[in-house]
Amino acid sequence: MLLRPLALYAALSSTFAVSIIPRMDAVWPDYEKKMKAEGLNDAAIGAFKYNLGVLTSGANLMIPESDIQPVDELPDYDKLTDTDAALLAETVMVKLNGGLGTGMGLEKAKSLLNLKDGMTFLDFIAKQVIDMREANGMKIAFVLMNSFATSADTLAHLETYGDKIATDNLSLEFQQNKAPKVTADGLKPAEWPSKPECEWCPPGHGDLYPALLGTNTLNMLLEKGYKYMFVSNSDNLGATMDLKLLTWFKTSGAPFAMECAARTDADKKGGHLAKKADGSLLLRESAQCPDEDEAEFQNVAKYKYFNTNNLWVNLEALKKTMDENNGVLPLPVIKNSKTVDPRDKKSTKVLQLETAMGAAIASFPGAKAILIPRTRFAPVKTTNDMLALMSDAYEVTSDFRMTLAGACDGVPPNIKLDGAYKFVDDLLTLVPNGPPSLIACTKLTIEGKMSFAAGVVFKGAVKVVNKADESKELAAGTYTDTTVEL
Repeated sequence: MLLRPLALYAALSSTFAVSIIPRMDAVWPDYEKKMKAEGLNDAAIGAFKYNLGVLTSGANLMIPESDIQPVDELPDYDKLTDTDAALLAETVMVKLNGGLGTGMGLEKAKSLLNLKDGMTFLDFIAKQVIDMREANGMKIAFVLMNSFATSADTLAHLETYGDKIATDNLSLEFQQNKAPKVTADGLKPAEWPSKPECEWCPPGHGDLYPALLGTNTLNMLLEKGYKYMFVSNSDNLGATMDLKLLTWFKTSGAPFAMECAARTDADKKGGHLAKKADGSLLLRESAQCPDEDEAEFQNVAKYKYFNTNNLWVNLEALKKTMDENNGVLPLPVIKNSKTVDPRDKKSTKVLQLETAMGAAIASFPGAKAILIPRTRFAPVKTTNDMLALMSDAYEVTSDFRMTLAGACDGVPPNIKLDGAYKFVDDLLTLVPNGPPSLIACTKLTIEGKMSFAAGVVFKGAVKVVNKADESKELAAGTYTDTTVEL
């Protein structure tokens, strides 16, 4: 019998609405045939079938204020002192590396972007692994979860590191599953014969669990004596396998633990940690919040913590939970509206069904969360984020983490680039001479076409505007709490 998910949000009330929702038994045979023909494993097929079943049910189960309570306090990383280095031999570090960064205009792994000092995200991760191994005198287990779209390029890039990052008894990667795209009109499997690869999409990082099971990676890890897993996103270069956190997780006896950071006004629209009346933890995303509760959802003084996607998992507990649920870990379903060819906005409108791995906190009785400093959270989701990390507002530590510079007092610069710089290629035309200095910048707003000369320094809140059609250059100099019209 399946665990009842705490929340499912698959209401068909998005940009691409469906007028009539077909029955599951009317559409499933075509998906099953397509996925089996593609050679997908039973765990992948089972996970997608569950998600599609949620979509065709039209379920819209929200999480109102009346059903939850705020979490007032969490254990604090800064108060941890105990370490047990022996646990490192029982732990595997997994980096999720399946993202193509299509939202940033990329058609390759986002982790292959040159970020700082001539290094890509993958270079930073490889150097982090090497540093951890040298510091602890052991080959800490390291594995990537790639996607069908990132595997080849990733492995080719990491060949230069060879045995320095390989784990003797493990493959360097296991691949996440792919899922069929769903036509917004009729919920049939999407077809795009000119580019058949566009008919498939990554199913979100919640696919970690069926991918571990379906590739036999979970069973293999357990057979080889691994008990714990630390997992984080490859675009978060602040997240390394911290020994104090590992020791706390083991000592806590929790089956699952989430690293949370304190919410600020900049985080108020993102999901937050909460608890049920029985004290068990859950995540509430904005799509799960009724309109009338929106003000409380954004109340960061009430709901104080958000998920960083740095997670700790007891592998035996994961296996047991999935076995009890017929190989499925029921998670809330996220429905993203897209076009079948992301580069062709006139192509067929589709839905991509995804799940988030952090939502699994509700699937494990006794799951815990812990408050971490922002130094463990520096993700890149947009070109706004990328510009900040490229700049001097972030620095590289001796163990190759990317952390906010101390002079920023824990608050990153708030960057709002013109939509013309949404894609990475366009961002690079803004900074052909390298990024500006942002270490003393609180907010930077860019409107219009422009480029920065070498030697541009922003301090305080600065807005730069060009209303002309042609691009103009912002001259070298220091700009402090001002609006500049080119």
